[in-house]
Amino acid sequence: MHIWRNESLNFEGNEQRRKEMEINSVCVLGAGAMGHGISLVCAQKGCTVVMVDIQEEFVQNGLNRIKEYLQGSLERKKVTTEEAAGILDKISTSTNISIAARQTDLVIEAIVENMKIKQDTYRQLDQICPKHTIFASNTSYQSITEMASVTKRADRFVGMHWFNPPQIMRGIEVVTTEAVSPEVLETMVNFCKKLGKEPAICKDSAGFIANRVLNVWRNEASNIYDGGSASFRDIDIALKTAYNFRMGPFELGDLTGLEIGLAGNQTLYQEFKRDVFAPPHCVVMKVRAGNLGRKTGRGFYDYKSAGAT
Repeated sequence: MHIWRNESLNFEGNEQRRKEMEINSVCVLGAGAMGHGISLVCAQKGCTVVMVDIQEEFVQNGLNRIKEYLQGSLERKKVTTEEAAGILDKISTSTNISIAARQTDLVIEAIVENMKIKQDTYRQLDQICPKHTIFASNTSYQSITEMASVTKRADRFVGMHWFNPPQIMRGIEVVTTEAVSPEVLETMVNFCKKLGKEPAICKDSAGFIANRVLNVWRNEASNIYDGGSASFRDIDIALKTAYNFRMGPFELGDLTGLEIGLAGNQTLYQEFKRDVFAPPHCVVMKVRAGNLGRKTGRGFYDYKSAGAT
C-alpha cells in the first residue's frame, strides 16, 4: 500500500478507527534537555503526561526547568497564571517505568543514545504497555527498525525526532519502517500537528533528513577550523550573517553536546562509509578532554568565563 502520492500523504481509514487511535496520554522517558521540553509541549496541548527518569533528582531537575520556562512565559504575558497552573497539573513525574507506562497511549523515548539500553528499555515496555500503545523514539541517528525488532509491536513503532529546544522548534521528523501500519503513521502525523508542529516524514535511515545534512555542514566547518583557515568564532559569525542562522555550527555543537555530535558522526560514517561523515579531529579532541559544551561549562566556547577556548 502506497502512502505517498504527489509528495503528500494519502491516508486511508474510517473515522471510528481514527478515534480509537487518538492520543490523550503520553509517557516521556527521560527528563533531560529533550525529555522535559517534550513533556511541556504535550501538556501545553492538553495531554496528560508522565515524565520518567531513573533518579528522582533527574525528574525534579526536569520539572524545575518546565516551571522556569512557564515563569518566563508568565513574565512575557504569553500565558496566564491559570493556564500555567493547568499545564503543570497535566504533568506528573515518576522513577518507576512499570507504573508510569502501564496505561499510556504513547511512549516517547528520549534517553541515552545507546542501542542496547534502548532495546532493553523497549523489551520492558513491550511487557508493560497496553496493546494499543504506540512507541516513538526521539533518537537522532539510530535505527528505528533495530529498536522495534525486540518488541511484538513493530507495526506500532516509529521515530519521532524532535529538535532542541522542543518547546520552540517547529519541526519533528516522523520516521517510518517497513513494518509500521498506515494507521499508526497517520496517527503520529496528526498528533504532531495537534502539538503545533510541522512533521516531515522519512524512511528509517541513519541521521534521517536533518541530521544527515547537518553533519556534512558541521564537519566541513570543523575541517576549515582544523585546516587553520579561520577561527571557530569567525566561522560561526560568517555562517550566521550569511544565511541568517540563529547559531553557528560550533555554537550549536556546544548546545547539543559535542559527544552527541561525535556519536552521530561515528554512526553515519559506519553506516555509509563516506569520508564526508568522518569525525573531525577538533571534535574528537574536545570530547576526549571532557569539554562537551554548555553542559560541562566548556566546549569550543568557555561558558564559565564567557570567553573562548
